[in-house]
Formats: sequence, structure tokens, C-alpha cells
Amino acid sequence: MSPAEPGPRLVARLIDTLVVGLPVVLVARALLPRVTADIVASVGLAIAVIAYDTIQHGRWGRTLGKRLTGVQVVLAVEAGSSPVPEGDGAVPGFAVALLRATVYAAPIAARPVPILSVLAGIVWVAGVALVLRPPERMALHDRAARTMVVTFPAFRPGDRQRIS
Repeated sequence: MSPAEPGPRLVARLIDTLVVGLPVVLVARALLPRVTADIVASVGLAIAVIAYDTIQHGRWGRTLGKRLTGVQVVLAVEAGSSPVPEGDGAVPGFAVALLRATVYAAPIAARPVPILSVLAGIVWVAGVALVLRPPERMALHDRAARTMVVTFPAFRPGDRQRIS
């Protein structure tokens, strides 16, 4: 397993954001006044991302977007000067997945607060930009949770469930 390239990670996140975020934003905008909708949409999106990522990564190490782009979240261990995937690619588990998702989504929830918005935006962009730094390509949320996103086959035989 090797660290995933930034392209598939970005496409996976875009897919997941559409799956999780689009419904939250559409419902908030349809039901609430504009100013309130923006606040509710930001906080609601952060909560939805935390729930979605925690469940998906904690159980399978993959979200829908990651399955489609052939990447997976695994635990990382120190090996010399840089982290490497742990063993055979252990799934993070729910506690680690919750930490990872919270670090990723917290800046999204802070967006409506004027001063925090700028700071959160800088932290979020800088944290995600770490994906561009080889060899480990670990974003801030990966570093905080000691995880890595690695290249993995898009579909494994064990992923298919029998239809009875």
C-alpha cells in the first residue's frame, strides 16, 4: 500500500461532500431565512460530515467517494523518520475515525463566526495542503488521528454482499 495521490483524494471528498453536504444545504436553504440558513448549513454540514466519516471510516476505512476512487484510510505507525501504513492496512476504528473527522470538519462549523472564519479557513486550507507533501501525504486530520490514506482497489471481493 502506498500513500494516495492528491487527485483521487480530492475526487473522493467531492463525491462525499455532494452525498452529505448537498442535502443539508438544500434543506436549510429551503426551510430557513438566508442568514439563519447559512449558519445552520455550516454547522449541520460539519455534524453530517463527522457522522458520515466516523461511521464509514470507523467500520470500513472507506466512504462512498473513497470506494469509487480506490483509496482507503488506514492506521499509520512511525517507521524511522516518516509514518507508514500499519501492518496490512488496519481500519481506524470509531474513536480514531471520530477524531479524524472532527479535526477535518471543525473549521466548517466555525465558518459563520467572523473572526473564527478567517482563522479556521487558514487552518483548514493549510491542513489539507499537507496532502501535497510527499512521501506520506498526510493532511492535518490524518496527522492528528495517526492515519493515512492509501491506494487500494476500488472494489474488493469482500465488499460485495450476496443478494438473497
